Amino acid sequence: MSKSKSILELAKKTIRTEGDAIHHLASLLDQQFADAVDCIYRGKGRVVITGIGKSALIASKIVATLNSTGTPAIFMHAADAIHGDLGTIQQKDIVICISKSGNTPEIKLLVPLIKVGSNKLIAMTGNTESYLAEQSDFILNTYVQKEACPNNLAPTTSTTAQLVMGDALAICLLELRGFSPKDFAKFHPGGTLGKKLYLRVADISGKNMKPQVEANSAIKNVIVEISEKMLGVAAVMEDNKLIGIVTDGDIRRMLNKYENINGLTARDIMTKDPKTIEPGVLAVNALKEMQKNGISQLLVKKDDAYMGVVHLHNLINEGIL
Repeated sequence: MSKSKSILELAKKTIRTEGDAIHHLASLLDQQFADAVDCIYRGKGRVVITGIGKSALIASKIVATLNSTGTPAIFMHAADAIHGDLGTIQQKDIVICISKSGNTPEIKLLVPLIKVGSNKLIAMTGNTESYLAEQSDFILNTYVQKEACPNNLAPTTSTTAQLVMGDALAICLLELRGFSPKDFAKFHPGGTLGKKLYLRVADISGKNMKPQVEANSAIKNVIVEISEKMLGVAAVMEDNKLIGIVTDGDIRRMLNKYENINGLTARDIMTKDPKTIEPGVLAVNALKEMQKNGISQLLVKKDDAYMGVVHLHNLINEGIL
């Protein structure tokens, strides 16, 4: 028990240390941050982000975040850059160099090579008096008092600060560009995020069978239709108009209520005014409608025309839930 307690206390201390550093990071933001954001926003090229060691890993993540939120970016490893990859940087690109100390040998070799061109250089560093900071056009201050590592050696708090600073950059640029959910969907066509933003009811219901019975259909025919179409429901039609729905639950309630079901029709057991949804509605909103009403299916209807069914299982299979 004491060992577990010690582990939990150490974990909590780590989180508090990093949390305090992040709160302090906000106080380090100044006009240079705003100018750096404006420089990237007005830039005609890409953002090339470089670093060494753990900072290089953070650089890769920031690149991914920028690309997914409308700012073209590319990663360039600082060590590889001085061994042939410097050509990654094009004439109109803006370079962000990430380094806690700002004085590593690779950075000192790389910076003058970047400065040869006309590219703007943004330093993301915890040392505003470093070589990197002095040579840069803008400085993003990611100073942290100490690492979460008990020895104050392993990059922990410092890399978290870099990551958060990168997120701040990305969100500011996202807002300046007026980046909308529709834009986000273009960059995330796959996976749950993308599907929540672009997948519509018609995309799902169109793949399902279309269960329906006439209002005067015998119960046996209703049960067969529900079973064959495997969606747990059947729409009830009269004169080509949707007037009700019969669900698995309606069938069970009927069996509990009636000793003899001979002579019963769909009209006798249907639920009138069923919940419907338009085919053009986002699938995620169909899920919300199901949750709101405590149901697992919605009939799809456009104007007065019955189009089909969207089922909760469809949404689960698509990763919406």
